[in-house]
Amino acid sequence: MTTPRRRSLRARLAERRARDGDGRPLAPFRWWQVLTRSQLSLEIPDAADTMRTYTVDVRHLGDAGDGEVRARLFRDRALASVSRLPARFAVPGGHIEVATGTFGLKRCRFIPTDGAARQLTPHPRSAEGRRAALDREHPRASRVLGLLSLIVVVAGICLTVPQLVETVSQIPPIADTLGTFTAPIHLPPALNAGVTVLVGLASVERALRLRSSWLDDLAG
Repeated sequence: MTTPRRRSLRARLAERRARDGDGRPLAPFRWWQVLTRSQLSLEIPDAADTMRTYTVDVRHLGDAGDGEVRARLFRDRALASVSRLPARFAVPGGHIEVATGTFGLKRCRFIPTDGAARQLTPHPRSAEGRRAALDREHPRASRVLGLLSLIVVVAGICLTVPQLVETVSQIPPIADTLGTFTAPIHLPPALNAGVTVLVGLASVERALRLRSSWLDDLAG
């Protein structure tokens, strides 16, 4: 379990990655960016109790210059800060945490100094925004889809982990010491590829709800 001391060190390292922005305006969200760009916002009052809009923008394909995936924080649509991921941006009353995984965003939330964490609101044209709209307009179908995604990911783990253990157990030093392990299920290559695609789609669906976790990375 991570101690408060380690959490504090990790937070300090994340904050040091952040660099001041140059004030450039937030680029409009285009329809063709639906699968490659995440954009989420939240209004926070400043010291004068004036509401400011903070927007996190992440390009999942990386920056054109070096391919690095970064989070950008805009205040009232002007670039305020840039950071590699995972990112931690200081804002009035707390900070904003941003992290990505294999299949998209893992979290994008405001952590107030006092009070409960709040997830930022996704742009309605983004994939996360469209998934959130489905949840609002068809909550029952949304819950079923979420449950199916979890089942597929867990099933993927049940298939992937034994095969991984079998592969590792065949390494000579391990085989000589512990013996070998044979996975109970071996799928044909074509079916195995199909399962991999299905698990990937399920993990993407979970990422669109910011529910991605180590389970998705393991299943993938």
